[in-house]
Amino acid sequence: MNLSSAIREFRKFAIAIINTMPRTKSFNEEDMLDKAKDLFWRKGFNGTPPQDILDETGLSRSSLYDTYGDKYTLFIKTLQRYRDRETSAVIDFIDQAEDIPQAFRQLFQETYRECLSSQGRRGCFMINTVHELVPHDARVETIVQENRQATEDALARAIRRGQQKGQIAKEHQPRSLARFLLNALWGLTTQVKLGIDKKIADDIIKTTLSFL
Repeated sequence: MNLSSAIREFRKFAIAIINTMPRTKSFNEEDMLDKAKDLFWRKGFNGTPPQDILDETGLSRSSLYDTYGDKYTLFIKTLQRYRDRETSAVIDFIDQAEDIPQAFRQLFQETYRECLSSQGRRGCFMINTVHELVPHDARVETIVQENRQATEDALARAIRRGQQKGQIAKEHQPRSLARFLLNALWGLTTQVKLGIDKKIADDIIKTTLSFL
């Protein structure tokens, strides 16, 4: 084998080695997921074309698809991220609350403000997904159901503590009351998308919490 042939063979070998090595991402995946999550939150899954994702995240098409494969997989990741961050933060807040009725009041008020953000009447990411995809997508439904159950469990724990402290009446079972509160909370997020004002939201919150 002459020198030129040896160089060509070495180059082929080197290229083969490089192609088997994991590529280092040139972007912060958490930041990218947050941007994609906010986009899906505002526009929904079906209302978000791939080009909007590229524009919002600043990624190239190859970087996006090399990482996630397709828009659906990216959406699932953002929904899981919402569950793992936003919902987990709510659960932590409820679990650490000392004044349970006041904590529930804050939860409803903050939910109203979060749904009515500077980005418009975006509602709740989970509830938006329920209306858009859950009836037809078992994988999405599983994530939403896990999210719902975890929130209900946290509410039930807090109600039980509140009853033990004498802060909440014992007329209702903790689990039943937790389901009632969660239904009202999720209903409020839907009302926000209809454009209700703060007075209406306050009426809903006041009446709902009167059952405590």
